[in-house]
Amino acid sequence: MASNSASATAGKPIRCKAAVCRKAGESLIIEEIEVAPPTSWEVRIKILCTSLCHSDVTFWKLSDGPVSAFPRILGHEAAGVVESVGENVEEVKEGDIVIPVFQRNCGECRDCKCPKGNICSKFPEDFLCGMPRDGSSRFKDKYGEKLYHTLWVSSFTEYTVVDVTHVVKMNPHFPIDKASLLSCGVSTGLGAAWRVADIEEGSIVAVFGLGAVGLAVVQGAKLRGASKIIGVDLNPEKFEIGKKFGLTNFINPTTCGEKSTSQIIKEMSDGGADYCFECIGLASLMQEAFTSSRKGTGKTVILGIEMHGTPLSINPYELAAGKTITGSMFGGVKAKLDIPIFANQYLNNELNLDGFITHEVNFEDINKAFDLLEAGKTLRCIIWMGK
Repeated sequence: MASNSASATAGKPIRCKAAVCRKAGESLIIEEIEVAPPTSWEVRIKILCTSLCHSDVTFWKLSDGPVSAFPRILGHEAAGVVESVGENVEEVKEGDIVIPVFQRNCGECRDCKCPKGNICSKFPEDFLCGMPRDGSSRFKDKYGEKLYHTLWVSSFTEYTVVDVTHVVKMNPHFPIDKASLLSCGVSTGLGAAWRVADIEEGSIVAVFGLGAVGLAVVQGAKLRGASKIIGVDLNPEKFEIGKKFGLTNFINPTTCGEKSTSQIIKEMSDGGADYCFECIGLASLMQEAFTSSRKGTGKTVILGIEMHGTPLSINPYELAAGKTITGSMFGGVKAKLDIPIFANQYLNNELNLDGFITHEVNFEDINKAFDLLEAGKTLRCIIWMGK
C-alpha cells in the first residue's frame, strides 16, 4: 500500500493536514497545507505517529529570539514510512520505516568520523526554522504562505520533508510507537549514560529531573550496572514510576528541611555521586548537580538547555580538584549508528520502552497532549495520525 501511494504522489506536491502553530503559546490549529516534493538529498515521510517532547513546548512558547518563527509546524519525535526520495538518496527508499531525528549524522564530516561526540559539521546551524542545506521551507498553508520548520523535522503533519542526514532506517518489524520514542528523548537519556558518562559498574548516580529524558538516564545507568541511582524531582509520584526503570532512591527537594539536595546526596553516597545528570535546563539545578558530585572524580552531565539565559557559576577550586562538568546534545548519540543498537536492546527485552508511553490521542486532539505535559501528567503521549 505504501508503494502504491508513493508511485501516485512521487515528485508532486501533497495536500494534507497539519497542526499549525500560528502564535506563541496559542492552541495548534488543524489546517490543510501543501508539502513540496523532496529535492536532492531529501526524503518525504508519511508520519504514522508522533510524540510531544518538552523541547516542542519550549519552541511553542518562544515569542521572540532567533529561533522564534511563526506560523510554524512543531514536532520532532516521530516515526513514519518513506513516501518518496529526492536525487542522491540511496540509504532509504519508498516504503521503508524510518524515524526523523533533529541531530543530523552525515557520517562523512570530520566530526561524524570522530569516535568522540556527535556533532555533525556538514552544514551550518543557522536554519533551525528551515531545511538544513538551503534554509527554505517545504511547507505552504492553504493561502500559499510559507510555514516554518522546527528542528529540521516538523512532525506535527501527515507528511514532512527531512534531509537524509536526519533520517534513521528502522527494522520494519519494530513497533511504530516505540520507534517514535527513540527519535529524541529516550535516546538522549540512554546515550548520556552510555556514551557521555560511560558509567562503570558499581557507580552511584544522581539524576535531576525525572521526565522521559531523566528516566531514560536512570534506565541507562541500570543497564551499565550502577549500584545506587538517586532521583531528584518535585513530584513524589516519580519515585514509584522511577522504580520501574531502575531508580533506587528518591529526593523531593521540598521535603528536605534545612538541608540542601546536594547535602543529602553526599550523605547517601559517602561524599558525592560519581555521576550527576541535569535533565531540566535550569542553571540553579546544574549548579546543585555539580555540587552533588564526588570531589576529585565526580562528573556532571548537562542535558537540559538553559533557555532563560542564566549563566552558570562553577567554583574553580572544585574543577582544579578533579571534578568535571560537560554538556551533551542528544546524549552524544550518533543517530544512524546508535539508535539501531537501542532498537535491538528493546527487541531482546533488555530495554523498557513501553513504560514511557502514558497516554495516546488522535491527531485532531493534539492540544490535549500539550495540556497533559504542561500539567506534568504524562511522560510521553503518542499522537496517532491515522486512528
